[in-house]
Amino acid sequence: MDTTIRNLDENAYRALRARAVMERKTVGALVTEAIRAYLARPAIRHNVSTLRLLHPQPFPPGNAGLSLEIDDIVYRNPR
Repeated sequence: MDTTIRNLDENAYRALRARAVMERKTVGALVTEAIRAYLARPAIRHNVSTLRLLHPQPFPPGNAGLSLEIDDIVYRNPR
């Protein structure tokens, strides 16, 4: 299949082309290998159920007034 890929990083493409020459392969063959390797990885699913796995973490000691300090900075509330 012939296709055009736009917006490639020029340096990355040059490095890929150089490696293709060294390995006596085509750029297309290396791109196909990269695509297959990417597709072989498990897909990352982002959905609401993953949020249920998050647990709140306490602030480290010494940060008890952090929220108030942030409010002072953001809202310019002098104490």
